[in-house]
Amino acid sequence: QVQLVESGGGLVQTGGSLRLSCAASGLTFSNHHMAWFRQAPGKEREFVAAISRGGNIYYIVSVKGRFTISRDNAKNTTTLQMNSLKSEDTAVYYCAAGTLLAGRVPSQYGYWGQGTQVTVSS
Repeated sequence: QVQLVESGGGLVQTGGSLRLSCAASGLTFSNHHMAWFRQAPGKEREFVAAISRGGNIYYIVSVKGRFTISRDNAKNTTTLQMNSLKSEDTAVYYCAAGTLLAGRVPSQYGYWGQGTQVTVSS
């Protein structure tokens, strides 16, 4: 059974930092593209960042230069380092895994975590 478990969310002030982690099990991690999405109340789920199984990295424009995605195939984990957080970053953040494409569309990922809340207070 595939499991993706996110951790590291919380409450932080504007300008602060958080580090999200996603621990994967039940899949061949190195064969999967990994991504982070987020969903704010009343909004659609939004792509944030992805790292392909080959190490190519993609970001949504609004987080470039502030967020860093990485993966550790030996530990079956992917992380999202978030710096200079803004109130508009407030959302539930989801880890996703897929084998089709390191894309920006949720349907391109077959496995999802339960999400972790990130709240940025001004």
